[in-house]
Amino acid sequence: MEFTTFLFYAFAAITVLAALRVITTKNPVHAALFLVLAFFNVAGIWLLLKAEFLAIVLVLVYVGAVMVLFLFVVMMLDINIDRMREGFWGYLPLASGIGALIVLEMAAVLYRSYSQTDLSAEAAALNIGGTKELGLLIYTKYIYGFEIAAVILLVAIIAAVALTLRKRKDTKAIDPGAAVRVKRNDRLRIVKMDAVNQRAIDAAAAESAAKAADAAALSKTAAPKEAP
Repeated sequence: MEFTTFLFYAFAAITVLAALRVITTKNPVHAALFLVLAFFNVAGIWLLLKAEFLAIVLVLVYVGAVMVLFLFVVMMLDINIDRMREGFWGYLPLASGIGALIVLEMAAVLYRSYSQTDLSAEAAALNIGGTKELGLLIYTKYIYGFEIAAVILLVAIIAAVALTLRKRKDTKAIDPGAAVRVKRNDRLRIVKMDAVNQRAIDAAAAESAAKAADAAALSKTAAPKEAP
């Protein structure tokens, strides 16, 4: 058995096991880590097929979007973030093991490629991935399939937003349409009121307070003295 054949079966087996763990594990953090492992193994298979562009796109796009997927899972399942942060270091062994496995797989693929690489200009030109050919096929022969895939992804994004949207009754919100249709009389109401002289009110209050004090003093002096 050749070394590339062995790598293919190894990558395929790890990809299948990682994909099964993604859908069987109950912890969303573990599921995201196994999904990263599955993507890296698929990228390794693309490298074995000399499709470097697809491998790089898979790693950059899908592995880079794993955190977005994780955020969607957190929003949909309403996970307690504070509780997850308490056991953050508990995920370190699993994450370290998956990271080490990914590094070993990439090293196994790249070591054989670089050890047998000719540094001449002609050989370098032949080793370039078929990005141009892939683009021509996508936008000419498979343009309808490409557009259908784009529409499906758009529908998936809208469905994810609709599923994670929660309406709360304890929040206040305005209707933008009603705000646009509002008229001048609905925004402003002019009320006619009599003028108020604050100085006169204060003077009257002070005068009434003085009269009350004088009345209290007179009542104390006019009261009859008790007999001895």
